[in-house]
Amino acid sequence: MTVLETLLLLALAGTGGAVWWLRGRLAAATARHARELAEQRQQREQELRAQSERTAALFDRMVEGIIVVGPDGRIRISNRAAGALFHFPPPAAGRTVLEATRHHEVAALVARLDREAEVLNHELRLDGVAETRHLQVNALALRAADGARDGAILVFHDLTRLRQLESVRQEFVANVSHELRTPLSLIKSAAETLIDGGKNDPAVTTRFLEIIDKHANRLTLLIDDLLLLARLDSGRVELNLQPVDLRAAAQDALDDAAIIARARDVSLANSVPAGTVVPADPERLRQVLANLIDNAIKYGKEGGRVEIGGRGLGGAGAELTVRDDGPGIPGEAKARIFERFYRVDKARSREQGGTGLGLAIVKNVVQAHGGDVRVESTPGQGTEFFIFLPAKRNLA
Repeated sequence: MTVLETLLLLALAGTGGAVWWLRGRLAAATARHARELAEQRQQREQELRAQSERTAALFDRMVEGIIVVGPDGRIRISNRAAGALFHFPPPAAGRTVLEATRHHEVAALVARLDREAEVLNHELRLDGVAETRHLQVNALALRAADGARDGAILVFHDLTRLRQLESVRQEFVANVSHELRTPLSLIKSAAETLIDGGKNDPAVTTRFLEIIDKHANRLTLLIDDLLLLARLDSGRVELNLQPVDLRAAAQDALDDAAIIARARDVSLANSVPAGTVVPADPERLRQVLANLIDNAIKYGKEGGRVEIGGRGLGGAGAELTVRDDGPGIPGEAKARIFERFYRVDKARSREQGGTGLGLAIVKNVVQAHGGDVRVESTPGQGTEFFIFLPAKRNLA
């Protein structure tokens, strides 16, 4: 109350006016206070609503799947990732864990939390029609302030990609070990034969030294290919990009393969249009073509034909093709043909002496140029590889 209001109140003391004036002031103050409280409450509700929406949005955008269960075993809340992992549509609230996930092991985890405070790093396997998924589950029992059980929270980490990479790594190590073991065994066997007296016979010495030389060269090729792939994977290969005439590059690669082609009576043809030029590393491109031509000759038809074709794509770049008229590639193999050590015909491939890394190198070298490679094949009608080389290297 101001000084003026106080003086006025004293002047009106003892009169009915003071009472009415005080009532008016009190009513006005009460109304003003009520308005302020209403505005504060409205503002607080808006803030809480906005915060709740932000929290819900963040919760829903989390990569990990999250399910919160109440003490009755029914879901209180779950996020989008959990729904995607277990294929249940939102909302899941009110359903039991078993109803939502259709997985007894998840329901068993919730039951375990009645006896245990937490379950950490539990691995879960989900067998689906398209693929098998691997999840890591961390679960925590929730307790109320008085210590009573108040449900549980389960967090699911998708380990599928990690497990796939581990499988690829294990397969890669096994393949490398096998590829190294075979020539090393032959080299060791030949050396032992010579040491045990075979060196005293010139004919035996020559034959076994040729075995040692052949398989030492095979080991050298394998190690060189592995090192090249490692450099390509890490981005440490520097490309010497320069304008390359694709017809001339194709002819150089065909000339290099002429001896192998004659041994199988395979004719070689160059159909790349003259004047087709793209920026490329000449040596790496020669390596790509050599691998493709070598495969086409070895696995194509004896007495058949291998042809390199191509076409310019205007300002986009150019496309090269390497085609044979051999038995072709089965449909199920085409998806894996560029994998390291993958072979359509393992027995024949090892008989031919390849490292099993040629097409993986082709793919990685072409991608290092910013291009792409694909294969088309019909069993019994040959195989054709398509290489796209861009006019400008994409470094993204």
